[in-house]
Amino acid sequence: MAAARRAFDDPTGWSAWAPEERAECLDRLADALEKRAEQTVRLVSEQNGMPISVSSRIEGGFPGAMLRYYAGLVREQPVETSRPGMFAGTTRVHREPAGVVAAISPWNFPQTLAAQKYAPALAAGCAVVLKPAPETVLDAKAVAEASLEAGLPRGVLNVVPAEADASAYLVGHPGVDMVAFTGSTAIGQRIAQICGPLVRPVTLELGGRSAAVVLDDADLDLSRAGQALFGAMLINNGQTCFLSTRILAPRSRYREVVDTIAAFAGSLTVGDPLDPATQIGPLVTERHRAAVEAAVARGIADGARLVAGARRPPELDEGWYFEPTVLADVDNSWDIARDDVFGPVLTITQYEDEDHAVTLANDSDYGLAGTVWTASPDRGLAVARRIRTGSVGVNGYLPDLGAPFGGVKNSGIGRELGPDGLAAFQRTKSIYQL
Repeated sequence: MAAARRAFDDPTGWSAWAPEERAECLDRLADALEKRAEQTVRLVSEQNGMPISVSSRIEGGFPGAMLRYYAGLVREQPVETSRPGMFAGTTRVHREPAGVVAAISPWNFPQTLAAQKYAPALAAGCAVVLKPAPETVLDAKAVAEASLEAGLPRGVLNVVPAEADASAYLVGHPGVDMVAFTGSTAIGQRIAQICGPLVRPVTLELGGRSAAVVLDDADLDLSRAGQALFGAMLINNGQTCFLSTRILAPRSRYREVVDTIAAFAGSLTVGDPLDPATQIGPLVTERHRAAVEAAVARGIADGARLVAGARRPPELDEGWYFEPTVLADVDNSWDIARDDVFGPVLTITQYEDEDHAVTLANDSDYGLAGTVWTASPDRGLAVARRIRTGSVGVNGYLPDLGAPFGGVKNSGIGRELGPDGLAAFQRTKSIYQL
């Protein structure tokens, strides 16, 4: 924290550099990370069980892409703009960095979600103390090494691998100007409680239990839609905040949807995360698998019908494996439909008509993401606009680096990615020239 404070307060340091100079350094950081990508993605998969086919595409590519995106954005964005005063003179609106940022990232996409914080923060001119999750600290070393190679000034990016108590210390530290966090809603609420009395700005990207609204004209042929379903519902072993794990199916096609989703889940290859053919790897810890199993057991006890999975694969006796699981006939009021299970578990709930589907989709404590599945783009867009979440995909889901990402309700505060992600780490100052 002291190193970050010195780096930010240096009158000739990072925060005072011209945007072009910072952008050049971020481009070098992207190069340095990409040079380490093969080793980094293997470390990620070894630590959290992410299939290497997924980590190679996401963890190996997104951090560098984000750094280059924000480098380009600050090159284009003026530091100061002028507006005519409404009563007299001219007002200059000046953008300046927020200050020292405590960035706390999770274990599920450790490289990508850390970069969603430090890339825009560094581009804005902030100094960052990055606290990775205890489950994924080995790959965080690559970020520190890459920052040294790229020539970031001392103290501008600090990587602190530590246990959870270090996060609490950082959040409440008097030297912090802003907190950026991705993780569970419960921890996010505790962070908000700390930041509130301090009047400390915070962005919180939290949990979700997003709905997949399957309309009555949807094409669910697995030969065409299988990859899109996987990316929207089960990628990274179901350990992804935005996944549409709560499937809403029309009465007219309910049995077909149940059979299709069960077949889809059963078709996925479960195995060693370092095998490129694996689609579902082990969960991150034994404790987390136990929590997922307990949630499924509660759902079945409440009356859900098990149609796929809910087993530890007998042939995989080492590692925290759990088969992709599908529960049908789920009532939207049950815990299994409302809690953030964060594992390879899909529930299916029947709806009567389109209005009922939207009501069910919105009947959640969360509001992070969602999907709509339909043969009609216009119809899909109309339904997507009615779903109260931070983002919605039509016939698939893929976050866009150039568009804001974040949630409403218990899914968080603020936005990452796109110009909104940069603005989160900037403060505007009005200078009145009379």
